[in-house]
Amino acid sequence: MKIIECPRDAMQGIKEFIPTETKIEYLNKLLKVGFDTLDFGSFVSQKAIPQLADTAEVLEGIDLSLSNTELLAICANKRGVEDLIKFEEIRYIGFPFSVSETFQQRNTKKSIKESFHLVLEINELACKNNKDLVVYLSMAFGNPYGDQWHPDIVANWTELLIEEGADVISLSDTVGTSNKENISQLFSTIIPTFPDIEIGAHFHTNPDNWEEKVKSAYESGCRRFDGALKGYGGCPMAKDELVGNMATENLLTFMDSNVIEHNLNLEYFEEAMDFANFIFNKYH
Repeated sequence: MKIIECPRDAMQGIKEFIPTETKIEYLNKLLKVGFDTLDFGSFVSQKAIPQLADTAEVLEGIDLSLSNTELLAICANKRGVEDLIKFEEIRYIGFPFSVSETFQQRNTKKSIKESFHLVLEINELACKNNKDLVVYLSMAFGNPYGDQWHPDIVANWTELLIEEGADVISLSDTVGTSNKENISQLFSTIIPTFPDIEIGAHFHTNPDNWEEKVKSAYESGCRRFDGALKGYGGCPMAKDELVGNMATENLLTFMDSNVIEHNLNLEYFEEAMDFANFIFNKYH
């Protein structure tokens, strides 16, 4: 299993600004753990997500010699990608693409059609600058807006985005609407159809049903999971009552229970957990 730790997702909705130095200290602790990828920041509108306005400064301060962890940052438009590609240290460009028209407008102020055309431009920049494109397929398991949803819609958009150059597709449960049935249906259909593409899971969940979600995705072939320590965070553009991220410690519990090997340093993991408690209890 690949574990993608998402401090960006954990922090982005916090109104009180977390000092840049504190973010750097936290990210350095996460780097020592040895996650596959760190979703550490974003190059988006500072007005939309003021908490992450210091992403470039944070990048300058973290110590990438601490591990082989790759870096991922989110961009919502071409300008953001043009800022991101200036940094050789960042391996992955993350782009939020929604199968819900309402959420795409709320999240990026663009239509699905406009966003799809943007993927082509982003991929062109990614290829020229030795980056990989990760498309987060938001509202992949349904939406609270009444927009049309069906597994075939998700599968069709997955195919089109892969054709446009996406290297990784992460099926995103933005507001916690997934269940073991639709998770199994989507992953067991999409993964065999695109065996050369990495298909990941970005679940938002509550403490009661996290295990059935991970189990269903894993048994359906998923090997890439996003998480955030203590389950902090959520999408501030989705709805007022945020559903937290998949807790990374729960992913470790699942791996231990199912004898799935990992290379995470558990001593540093505990240190990072303690610091996460400090940050997210102090800033809210």
